[in-house]
Amino acid sequence: MTTDLRHWQARPFPPHQVLQGRFIRLEPLSNTHHGDDLWAALQGPDPVLWDYLPYGPFTERTAFDAWLAANADSRDPQFYAVIDTQGRALGLLSYLRIAPKDGCIEIGHIAFGAAMQRTPGATEAVFLLARHAFDDLGYRRFEWKCNARNARSMRSAERFGFSYEGLFRQHMIVKGENRDTAWFAIIDGEWPACRTAFERWLAADNFDAEGRQKRRLEELRG
Repeated sequence: MTTDLRHWQARPFPPHQVLQGRFIRLEPLSNTHHGDDLWAALQGPDPVLWDYLPYGPFTERTAFDAWLAANADSRDPQFYAVIDTQGRALGLLSYLRIAPKDGCIEIGHIAFGAAMQRTPGATEAVFLLARHAFDDLGYRRFEWKCNARNARSMRSAERFGFSYEGLFRQHMIVKGENRDTAWFAIIDGEWPACRTAFERWLAADNFDAEGRQKRRLEELRG
């Protein structure tokens, strides 16, 4: 069931805090602590990493550091670095368009280096932000938006359990090009099934000795 709005009150603004998982943890972004790792992780092997983001790629470290510093100080978007079990920052992502009055919050600005992509940690990073929004803060809507040409992002949204809600045509101009925006969301009534699927997928017994998944996330949600 969705939230009973007869007793609805505005939700807290997300505290910028560490969120701990099994494979990764999310730390409030710091250009001082995470700059070297992120510069190394986000350069090079994935040529399309920056294609659908409104900034980048960065060819100079000074520009990258300035961008990190601005995002570290931002309240909305609220950025997190993704830290692996070795203590390395391998990517980042954020909350954004935070609307406590309406209980609506979005995940975005996702940039995972090659070492983070298609790993349990990448899935867990999304799960940690979703769980924090729904279970800890009591939000009722968790959004995902992307360029409609970004097939990789759209596939990810569907895999994570976001429902496609439609296309906003000529929604934005990004890097001098039109962006039609695809909208996805999980609402509070859908979250329990999504949460259970995430937890079962991330469990140790869902991976073999080589670290390969036994069951797909979509199967566990079904």
